[in-house]
Amino acid sequence: MARIIYGGGLSLDECTRLRIQDIDFEKKTLMVRAGKGDKDRQTVFSETIEQDLRRHLNKIEALYEKDRSDDPAGVHMPDALDRKYPNASKEWIWFWVFPSGQLTLSFQQYASKGG
Repeated sequence: MARIIYGGGLSLDECTRLRIQDIDFEKKTLMVRAGKGDKDRQTVFSETIEQDLRRHLNKIEALYEKDRSDDPAGVHMPDALDRKYPNASKEWIWFWVFPSGQLTLSFQQYASKGG
């Protein structure tokens, strides 16, 4: 994360909100969505981190596959996209680049489990 933040000029918050679809390995760019001023922008990532980033994505793909087999609700979707595309939250392209190691429940999920 530190190398992406430093090399691409991202804030920690912007980095933690990156999704798989925000990475373009061909162009060596990252799409930062809803950054400063709630604006989208494109920034670069260094070729020196490409292999590490690819290895990281391979590792988290196992977490994604586990989530899919356990069938949790999926990742948080921006704006009204979850209503427009009901299954998008379970697609690989929407998965977080830096996901939590533990499943995070929404308030509704937590309350329905008696929390």
